[in-house]
Amino acid sequence: MKPIPPFPHSVTRPAVVKLGSLTLRSRYTLAPLAGYTNLAFRLAVRSVGAPGLATTDLVNARALLVRSRRTLELIQTCPEDRPVAVQIYGNVAEEMRDAAQWLESYGVQAIDINMGCPVHKVTRGGGGSAMLCDRGSTVSLVRTIVEAVKIPVTVKMRLGWDASQLTAPKFAREFEQVGVAGITIHGRTREQGFGGTVDLDGIRAVVEAVERIPVLGNGDVRCLADAERMLRQTGCAGIAIGRGALLNPWFFGQLQRWEATGDPGPPATQHERLDFMDRHFRMLVQYLSEPFACITFRKVANWYCRVLKPGREIQQQLMLIDSLAHFSSLVEQIREVIADRGEDEFPVVDSGIRIPSGPIEHW
Repeated sequence: MKPIPPFPHSVTRPAVVKLGSLTLRSRYTLAPLAGYTNLAFRLAVRSVGAPGLATTDLVNARALLVRSRRTLELIQTCPEDRPVAVQIYGNVAEEMRDAAQWLESYGVQAIDINMGCPVHKVTRGGGGSAMLCDRGSTVSLVRTIVEAVKIPVTVKMRLGWDASQLTAPKFAREFEQVGVAGITIHGRTREQGFGGTVDLDGIRAVVEAVERIPVLGNGDVRCLADAERMLRQTGCAGIAIGRGALLNPWFFGQLQRWEATGDPGPPATQHERLDFMDRHFRMLVQYLSEPFACITFRKVANWYCRVLKPGREIQQQLMLIDSLAHFSSLVEQIREVIADRGEDEFPVVDSGIRIPSGPIEHW
């Protein structure tokens, strides 16, 4: 087992992170991941160590206004799913404003504006990270949204479009001036996509650009050592965790215990991880439908198998599940595999989440 790094002395503890009127339960939040952070997964994560805030998949403001069925599924929530923010994207101020007002009446606790997505179908319309290329209209759009709602409005962005345009610090300063309640900064440019390493100095520049609002660091935080490095080197108020939560949903509770006591506690056992997978799938069935839950789960089955290691045959069946009964049968088979093999230490592996490949312009 790797040694546990000390919580950095330079970081104030215990920390209280506030997004306007919203006080977060902890400084560690669940970042939005398109296709993954749906209601079922958020509730499953909350059951083993609640994040300070959870954010939905990104949703198109225009699709929300026409009440697209798929979009309404993406923002589905419930009283147990709080506090929750909905992340919206688009580049038409009036549509973004109206979507934010509708979400406020819907009952979410915060609105997050996506300025980080590098995928072409989002950026080609001027949304996502493309907003970092047009300072005047982007700041005006953000001001329009802030002034239209009473709930906190936050921004999640990248360092800039490319290495020659590291505009995030300037944007952060202006966003604070127009009333944004907080910023999450992913430490890569749009040009990098998900390649290379996170630029902690770049995140620190954003932290130093604002005066009062919290800045959350994001990117490549998969373990305590990563979290210690992020907090110590950037001075960020907290950390938004995405892919790190997929393989270890207990991460939020471990981070909170580490901060409070210096000891994150024991890692989850293989049986506990299997129980989590079972809970996740059953919640997908509850909030979607059995057929759609099966289709949705196939996307995440691979990263469960990277931890549970049930064997090739069971893994292939998990990728093809077609009913709750089929899934339940496989869970019992995995339980037997674990019992025969015995518990082993949680493997340190990279996340199995799929990310785009090839030239970024084709994403």
